[in-house]
Amino acid sequence: MKASEFRDLSIEELAVKEIELAEALFNLKFQHATGQLDNTAQLARTRKDIARVKTILVEKRRGEED
Repeated sequence: MKASEFRDLSIEELAVKEIELAEALFNLKFQHATGQLDNTAQLARTRKDIARVKTILVEKRRGEED
């Protein structure tokens, strides 16, 4: 997902998305460890999506404080 798509979500939706992505990353790591993961690029993509969500969450929370 692109950062612009994440920016359209609310803080609550972003928090839920972060949890979903963390669970997906765990499952991908498990699949990779057992040799069942075909597309290893999904690991990096999911990690970057988590970072994007966390960054946007911080930005939105700081924006609310002002």
